[in-house]
Amino acid sequence: MAITGDQRLLKRINRMALVRLVRSQPGLSRAELSTATGLTKSTVSLLVQELIDDGWLCEDTVLVTGAIGRRPTPLRLDGRRLVMIGAELSVGSVCVVSMSLNGEVLEREECTFPLQTSAEVVLAQMAGLIATQVGRQSDARRELLGIGVGVPGAVMETSGVLAVAPNLGWRDVPVRAMLLAALTRLGVVDLPLFVQNDGDVAALGEVEFASGPVGDPLLYICLGVGVGSGVVVGGRLLLGGRGFAGEVGHMQMQADGPRCSCGRSGCAEVFIGLQAMANTLGCSIAELETRVAAGDAAALSVLTAGGRHLGVLMHNLWAMLDPAVIVLGGPACRLGKPLLGIAQETFEALARAANLETPPVTESRFGDLSVAAGAAALVLHKLLQPI
Repeated sequence: MAITGDQRLLKRINRMALVRLVRSQPGLSRAELSTATGLTKSTVSLLVQELIDDGWLCEDTVLVTGAIGRRPTPLRLDGRRLVMIGAELSVGSVCVVSMSLNGEVLEREECTFPLQTSAEVVLAQMAGLIATQVGRQSDARRELLGIGVGVPGAVMETSGVLAVAPNLGWRDVPVRAMLLAALTRLGVVDLPLFVQNDGDVAALGEVEFASGPVGDPLLYICLGVGVGSGVVVGGRLLLGGRGFAGEVGHMQMQADGPRCSCGRSGCAEVFIGLQAMANTLGCSIAELETRVAAGDAAALSVLTAGGRHLGVLMHNLWAMLDPAVIVLGGPACRLGKPLLGIAQETFEALARAANLETPPVTESRFGDLSVAAGAAALVLHKLLQPI
């Protein structure tokens, strides 16, 4: 039995190695895959055919070059048949998407909930949206690979327990177990379910759905009601000893600063978080966005201060992690240059003072869907990395 299990695992590893190669270099032929992996041509041919039959790969059109002899058939990811579902739990809302292997958003569902709503009720709402997506993808004759969930707080990955989410007021909530139970009641069973921090999954989304090479390490900074981050190094998440790495919104930036939702004072979140900036003006987040768009002087002043703090945070994380690229994502990015432009200027000024060049800073390719899309990428990540 042990030998059989080892053989199955080896086959999974080889299959996913081929998928990763084709994803990173679309158009590779079977012969080129054999050379790149060291696997025999017959083994590659066998595995590629299985991957085509299973919906992972497809053959591309052979280009006519005029050369003599049989031309190799290029391969690429098949974005038509396999689907991952990604769900984002944020403060006051849930968003669920279905994603193709190529990173295309196929379906999107959202709902809102009052902040005092219990975890059981919120996760039941999420399960309902997921079940709707499962039904739609089944009707479209697509095969589901699994479900990923991004949550705004520290997650114990192996158990799927949300240890603490200050902005939700949740502690030690068994998100994975509760969600599985709710899905089972709705008839959704036998699908892998993974739960991880929102910044972590958003970072994975930038890597797993990239159309070309991405910087390594990649630092993603999640900007919303809370502030978080995710770091991908060598194709894997940097999670820390307990899985709590990335909670940068609770890095102290001012010892005697305003009190944070986590109980400490002067955290990054109280200067950069959307709700904190709106509270400074005594308005809602929606009103903050409206006032910024209208050029309101007070709102722009708050964003300028927030942008400077964000620039300092970017500098501090850069000094600690030395990322090759920094990606900014989340709802706060809608505020645009009044926040992000000031942050970039502050970041570059600090770097110039040390006579250093900053890494590229970009915005997430998925915009407001960066966490939900990243949660779907979490499923793909788990499948592409069998060990």
